[in-house]
Amino acid sequence: MRSKGTAAELEARRRLAVQRVADGWSQKDVAAFLGVHPVTVSRWVARSRADGDGLRAKPTPGRPRFLTADQEEQVLGWLAELPTRHGFETDLWTARRVADLIHQKFGVRFHPNYLREWLTARDYTPQKPARRARQRDPEAVARWVAEDWPRLQKRRGPSVPTSS
Repeated sequence: MRSKGTAAELEARRRLAVQRVADGWSQKDVAAFLGVHPVTVSRWVARSRADGDGLRAKPTPGRPRFLTADQEEQVLGWLAELPTRHGFETDLWTARRVADLIHQKFGVRFHPNYLREWLTARDYTPQKPARRARQRDPEAVARWVAEDWPRLQKRRGPSVPTSS
């Protein structure tokens, strides 16, 4: 199990252990001071003697990125454009659409749930426009409420229309 701390902090701890042993501390005392096993201190001292750079921090590779930094910039640039420009039917970006476009352009598959988190981490929050009829005519609505609504209410009985 890897000790807690950054690679640089762990390297500094190894170098401190070797320095303390060089200063005359026993390996057992150094181990107790640092909270590690004495055999660990012994290994660090042996690596330091064998190779002066044997204590240097090694990068932990981890999983490689699926998209390069340039590709990520390109994806974020798409969001500034209308989705219809990329072949979608409406002007609403969805995580599914972004995933499809990434797969189409870069050949990398992302789950839409992951992309939602990825976009949120980059300050892109879900946006959904209010649904309104494109042909809505406020004057026609007001005329209908003033003329037709009372006529319909006479048949049913008294009621007050709600306006929005």
